[in-house]
Amino acid sequence: MSSLPSPIDLLPHRAPFLLVDELVAMEPGVSATGIWRLTGDEYFFAGHFPGRPTLPGVLMCESIAQVGACAVLADERFAGKLPLFGGLDGARFRRQVVPGDELTIEVELGRMSARAGKGSGTVKVGGEVATSCDLMFVLADV
Repeated sequence: MSSLPSPIDLLPHRAPFLLVDELVAMEPGVSATGIWRLTGDEYFFAGHFPGRPTLPGVLMCESIAQVGACAVLADERFAGKLPLFGGLDGARFRRQVVPGDELTIEVELGRMSARAGKGSGTVKVGGEVATSCDLMFVLADV
């Protein structure tokens, strides 16, 4: 069994905006699953919301995009490219996500060309869907 790359080896993102800790499954150009563990020390919890720290939904959508970008960038056809958000559709936020939660982020890529693509993803906590969305991205030269 081959080991999976680290998100930091695939993505240009760095702390504090790398929103996936590890990849646990991947089929390059097709799908990926990542894990993000919330410690409570993340910068956004202090202000969102004092006394009731809650992971912002938009950051869950970004984590879906980052895991999807890992699947794209692991595909040799897209070497030297950078997936950038082109759009976000159908975002749904179904449960509060709080410090100490472990997020499982699953992304399936859809139609892809040399310049753009689509995907859909979910964030689950304890097997329960917290967020889902469809995303579109464009592929820029690095």
